[in-house]
Amino acid sequence: MKNENNTRPAGEVCFQKRWPALLALCIAATAAVPAAAQLARKPSYYQQQNQQGPAQPHGPRPTAPSSLPALRSQGDFDQLARVYDAGTPMQLAHVLFVVDLKAKPAPRTYYIDTPRYQLHVRFLRDTRLLPNTIKREIDRNYLVPDRRFLFGTLSWQQNIGAFTYEFWEGDRLTAPLLRQADAQVKASFFAPVKLKTNSTLHERIARETGIDYVSQEALIREQPYLPMNVGTATGRVRVVDDESGINALLPDDIAVLRQVPLSLPPVAGVLTERPSTALAHVNLLAKGWGIPNAYVRDAATVLREHAGQWVALKVAASGYQVRRLTADEIAALPPRAVRTASAGATPGGAKAIEPDLRETRLLPLASLRARNSAQCGTKAANLGAMQAARIPGTSVPDGFCVPFAHYDRFMRANGLGERIARMQQQPGFASDPKVRQKALAQLRDEIVQWPVDAATAASWRAAWQSQLGGGGVFVRSSSNSEDLPGFSGAGLYTTVPNVKTGDALETAVKKVWASVFNPEAWEARGAAGFGAESVLMGVFVQTAIDSTNAGVMITRDPFDAGHAHVTYISAKRGIGIRVVEGQRVAEQVMYSSWSKAIQVLSRSAEDTALQLDKDGGVKEVPVEAGRNVLTDELVVRLANVGAAVKRTFNAVDQDIEWATVGDRIVLLQARPYVERRR
Repeated sequence: MKNENNTRPAGEVCFQKRWPALLALCIAATAAVPAAAQLARKPSYYQQQNQQGPAQPHGPRPTAPSSLPALRSQGDFDQLARVYDAGTPMQLAHVLFVVDLKAKPAPRTYYIDTPRYQLHVRFLRDTRLLPNTIKREIDRNYLVPDRRFLFGTLSWQQNIGAFTYEFWEGDRLTAPLLRQADAQVKASFFAPVKLKTNSTLHERIARETGIDYVSQEALIREQPYLPMNVGTATGRVRVVDDESGINALLPDDIAVLRQVPLSLPPVAGVLTERPSTALAHVNLLAKGWGIPNAYVRDAATVLREHAGQWVALKVAASGYQVRRLTADEIAALPPRAVRTASAGATPGGAKAIEPDLRETRLLPLASLRARNSAQCGTKAANLGAMQAARIPGTSVPDGFCVPFAHYDRFMRANGLGERIARMQQQPGFASDPKVRQKALAQLRDEIVQWPVDAATAASWRAAWQSQLGGGGVFVRSSSNSEDLPGFSGAGLYTTVPNVKTGDALETAVKKVWASVFNPEAWEARGAAGFGAESVLMGVFVQTAIDSTNAGVMITRDPFDAGHAHVTYISAKRGIGIRVVEGQRVAEQVMYSSWSKAIQVLSRSAEDTALQLDKDGGVKEVPVEAGRNVLTDELVVRLANVGAAVKRTFNAVDQDIEWATVGDRIVLLQARPYVERRR
């Protein structure tokens, strides 16, 4: 098939590799929609119209017929094909087709001049096959079994070297309809072709009919590039071969990561060579900082020759581009302090909650509302608000808040302010990440050893026994510098799981307090403009649950802000700690309340899960490999719950942690979904 070449300005460095076809890993087109890459499908023409305004169809092309009844050669396909993102990893040549199921004497297939018509309905209107093109009549051809037309797309999938045909994800295909479509396409096409399924319904129908298919998930696995957060950056390339090099990264580095780390200090850009979920901590941090972030196969190998060099990075929907800076450009770079500010949130742009230190009581979950963020932090306050909303089919595990006042009193009694001042005056603390990490680790160790006054510790134990029955609890952070509209703080602070004794509870609270000085938290707050003295840590002590499944969802498409009707869900079996770590790919699906389709981005292949240990903490247990975590029914229920949580918080999109215990959905956290681009 034709491979359209693209010219590029002199001096640009684009990275290429061999695949079934030549994949130029550079920016060749920007019209594609980011979600199209994540779903391994062609960009929606309807969506492009909504974003860019109506486009006029091409007029008749002298060399191309309006349609052909069959494609008998590569030349026929090329003649009618439209090519998205030519010369990039996302390149997709496709031809629209219509099957007239009620044509006489037999069904008839029309392969459409796709550059000319762009939409099936335009072809039907212009050819008078369906003069009445009102929406109700068109919709019947997607939604009912007794329809006249099948609307499909036939594409060349360069990453697997094969042709596929597919239908809109919301098409309510039936087994008889799919059999007819399969027979029509295969009888009229010159090469082997198989069905590409775009929803769980399509997969079920394909299995029922025995028709060979390739799933979206399988195509996504073969993609050499996935944009996680589009944008541009200038920085120095740093190839990080293992986790030991993570904390040596500087804010003006473009990190090329061999592994997906649990945490990351502020950097200018991220390229990883292992895929991860949209809600992995690293990806959430990149979203919050507004930095370019992408998965690139063999990134370290491709970019190692540029290690230590200053470059301009651009991540877009259709590919990425790295260009070395000239000596003049490097000389013109602003001072590091300015570059550091631009790598994260604008200093002062994210503001810590002003604490109310008058409240010293332990506040039970039932009493918490959004207003209590000043005493207990947003995490605890939002849990109370969700419980008060009484969302059908959900619950929030009981718990109580240890307010900011307890942290403040403890730290003042032990001279924290003076201790921080001495730490910051150490030689190299401000300039050397390794010096900072060592000093912060020493401070955390000291905090855990400092004594809590007896009356305070006794009050924690009493609440744990009387309110929570002395059972296992998760001791969770709820600071005044996380879960904020401009700063999520995801993954920065410590959670201590399944604490089962009074002594362990006291130690766990101090560990959460000490996590204010986790290196990733210190660096991220510094980039966002939080002063060390402005941060206070509340703690939420919450009943531990031994969940069947757990995960995170976002109440919109994290890859495309224009998809407000989409819910993204990430899930694993057991307790959800691993879902946000990002080191193992979770099951990922997207549900559209518009099309009612469930689309699978990845399935979890894990054969172990985390469960509560009877002696405290968590343990790894074997589970059946290959079994889907999410059923379609659970996906729809979760999406409906997500919409209700969003309404609870004034229609602001939410990042929600959830779990299931039997048939019950348990809500564990809700915070504003934070995203920036630059």
